[in-house]
Amino acid sequence: TRVMYFESNRSSAEGMLAVGTVVMNRVSDPAYPHTVCGVVGQSNQFADGVLWKPMREGRSLTLARSMADKVLHGYRHPGVGNAKFFHTEGYTFPYTNMHYTWVAGGNAFYEKY
Repeated sequence: TRVMYFESNRSSAEGMLAVGTVVMNRVSDPAYPHTVCGVVGQSNQFADGVLWKPMREGRSLTLARSMADKVLHGYRHPGVGNAKFFHTEGYTFPYTNMHYTWVAGGNAFYEKY
């Protein structure tokens, strides 16, 4: 709930689902911790304060909780695919090892080769 709330456009169910899909993709990858809390709690991976900042926007919090419940029950964003990374939409990087899969909720999602 917290990572979806803080990392996506707070009014975008699609963006929240895409962020949740990245978290679960990481949970399934042996290179990352094998729990949601372990993945979300990794240093320098998600928004500063994602584990401790207060969530004050009631409507957005309700949406984030709903989307988190769906993700925890196996629902995934089909466009995100196996992406394990994202950054703010509109930023560009010169790296040749990035394959973009989807844009949602103000973020661009990508895989690394």
